[in-house]
Amino acid sequence: MATVSSLGAGSGLDLESLVSKLMQVEQQPLTKLVTKEAKIQAKVSALGSLKSALSTFQSSVQSLTDSSKFQQATASVSDSTIATVSASSTAQTGSYSLEVAQLAAAHKLKSAAYTNTTDEIGTGTLSIQFGTYSAGVFTANADKPAATITISSSQNTLSGVRDAINAADAGVSASIVNDGSGNRLVLTSSSTGESSSLRITATDDDGNNTDNSGLSELIYDASTGGTSNISQVVAAKNALFTLDGMSITKSSNTVTDVISGMTLNLLKKTETDSPVTISISRDTNTVTKAVQDFVKAYNTLNANIKDLGHYSYNKDTKVADAGALQGEFALKSIQTQLRGTLNGVLSGGGTYTRLSQVGVTFQKDGTLAVDTAKLSTAVKNNAADVASLFSANGVPTDAGITYAGAGDNTTIGNYTVNLTQLATKGTLNGAAITVPVTVDSDNDSLKFEIDGVQSNSITLSQGSYTGAQLAAELQSKINGDSALKASSVTVAVTWNSTSNRLEVVSNRYGSASKVEITSLDTNTTSTLGLSMGAGTDGLDVAGTIGGTAATGSGQTLTSTEGAATGLKLTVQGTTTGYRGTIAFNRGFAYQLNKTLDSLLSTSGPIAARVDGLNASVKQIDSQMERLQTRLEDTEARYRKQFTALDTTVATMKSTSSYLTQQLASLASLSGYSSG
Repeated sequence: MATVSSLGAGSGLDLESLVSKLMQVEQQPLTKLVTKEAKIQAKVSALGSLKSALSTFQSSVQSLTDSSKFQQATASVSDSTIATVSASSTAQTGSYSLEVAQLAAAHKLKSAAYTNTTDEIGTGTLSIQFGTYSAGVFTANADKPAATITISSSQNTLSGVRDAINAADAGVSASIVNDGSGNRLVLTSSSTGESSSLRITATDDDGNNTDNSGLSELIYDASTGGTSNISQVVAAKNALFTLDGMSITKSSNTVTDVISGMTLNLLKKTETDSPVTISISRDTNTVTKAVQDFVKAYNTLNANIKDLGHYSYNKDTKVADAGALQGEFALKSIQTQLRGTLNGVLSGGGTYTRLSQVGVTFQKDGTLAVDTAKLSTAVKNNAADVASLFSANGVPTDAGITYAGAGDNTTIGNYTVNLTQLATKGTLNGAAITVPVTVDSDNDSLKFEIDGVQSNSITLSQGSYTGAQLAAELQSKINGDSALKASSVTVAVTWNSTSNRLEVVSNRYGSASKVEITSLDTNTTSTLGLSMGAGTDGLDVAGTIGGTAATGSGQTLTSTEGAATGLKLTVQGTTTGYRGTIAFNRGFAYQLNKTLDSLLSTSGPIAARVDGLNASVKQIDSQMERLQTRLEDTEARYRKQFTALDTTVATMKSTSSYLTQQLASLASLSGYSSG
């Protein structure tokens, strides 16, 4: 039997080509599936591109959701070498004349000269206070906490004392300067102004706290009868200047409380009768740029959506051109939602209810455009209502109430504000005492618990005090306590000259504001009027918003019921009862941001469509796998059949050749016989 080494070799027929063409026909369903999967993958890729474009657009939208951006102010000085100025959203626009007579300076002291920085000084504690020297009397600065620094045997050198002072973060910087005569310890107050003058006392381990030996070598007290073993290099000075002709004195060259919302940094004196001009205006440039970026981002997104969903047909070539997402419902839905939001009308009673009112309009081609002049005018004239047009914002009618936020369920609208109780601070009032009063070892130590935080033992400097001086000393020492400082707890201590008593007030508002004395010396009650026990706790603000219940926490009033649920207000002022209204709105940028959050979420339409398409791809892959197996079986069957055919034809050809040879032999034999 004939054998065939390759398909067609036996028969001489092009059977390999025939099998290949048959398989091309068989593979048509597989080719269609490959094409179908490629189109689906193209849609998945296009949806990814759309999602990226939406994310980029959202970034520009989010820049407009901050209501404070629309109320920023810009400030300038005609001569920036004299001063610089900045302004917040609360600053009033206008211009001011400034003359600077004197800059504030920080108190600076220097020690005697030492041969080496490793020279030993002494051990014990240094107490540093800040205050004012006047007519030979030192009055502590109640707003600057005192500090006590321990100098151990490992720190008793000149450099060791320097390092210990700097590590204590006590409001004083220490350095060593070699002036040619030796090494001097230089101490500089971290704050400028006369009220930050330094008084340094020592508890010297050598037993003498005032001699010029040991740690007391570093004491300084310029009051009458005080001892100073180090000398003054620079006197503490206040800044002296005039603003619009008004003489002003400040302890710092950085002034924040002269004009509300304005920070002034004084740099040098002005020439006589040569004032400079400060100008404050509404910052329209920041808003304009943000809106322009928003419009540009929307137009880029819109072009992307158009490209992904376009369709065209060329009648001449009869060729259609379609975007990757042409006909996709998700694409059309996204476009409709965005345009619907931007074409909407806000409720809530604000001055502006449409974007077109501030210059943002749709063009005939579907793009957005901004009239910057119209936008700038709106921001200048009514910044708060422009903020409400874009962001979630509340505009109160009462100057003592500020919008502090809202919840997801807060409904747009106007809400009345009624107060039944104002927030107060925890207070402890002492008993009436006779001043001046002497602080000594029998009444100089006490402990407080402020706002729930227990202090360490607080020690007052011994000496004679007026009522105001005693209040300043006590406040300085309380606020300098390390335990209270760690929890950011502070108090204000005042002298009530009418009642002749000390009054200690927590600087926190609300029911958590408390003042309590937990420990006293023997004679503290009789001499200072302070007794063990708690004072009067603070109160939270109470009232209603929109006629429904609200919860107070300190000065913050939060609606808990009704349409205003989640609306937060910060309440100041001195009156209860009706406090006006607040107009709450959710602007276009806020609404768009929420819409985009939904569109881009894992449960949004894009994610859902991608999941559906990926499921289709998975299904097609399974179909292709099954079809590929079937094609392999079909090809094997074709090859088996054609191999059999090839073998049969080869056998027949071999038989034919044999018969032909035999017949030829017979013919040859027949011719030979007849001869």
